[in-house]
Amino acid sequence: MIAKKIIKTDDEWKSQLSDEAYFVCRQKGTEAPFSGKYYKFSENGIYSCICCGNELFSSEHKYDSGSGWPSFFKVIGNEAIEEQEDNSYNIKRIEIICKKCSAHLGHVFQDGPEPTRLRYCVSSVALNFNHK
Repeated sequence: MIAKKIIKTDDEWKSQLSDEAYFVCRQKGTEAPFSGKYYKFSENGIYSCICCGNELFSSEHKYDSGSGWPSFFKVIGNEAIEEQEDNSYNIKRIEIICKKCSAHLGHVFQDGPEPTRLRYCVSSVALNFNHK
């Protein structure tokens, strides 16, 4: 079971995060494609939320989707993310947010590989990486 939801003021988030991480995670922005530090990264470990440390994805489920962002076909567990409908820019998408702190992570699409056919497309700046 996930711990109590983390709630902070904008000023608290701004003092904790880089400008780019604040823009992506707290203002629902995105980083430029093919620019993130984890896009071509291939070491073994766990990707967690930059804001709160909640474990989100395993390197075992990461793949190169060609999209320009780190992509995963499976989340690490039921307590990792929440999904919300996102109709911004007149595009119907499913936004993924951290279940623990509500950070915007990216979007999930139904064009990924087997066995899930899902593509969790995540901004590198929303992630931390810990080696196994």
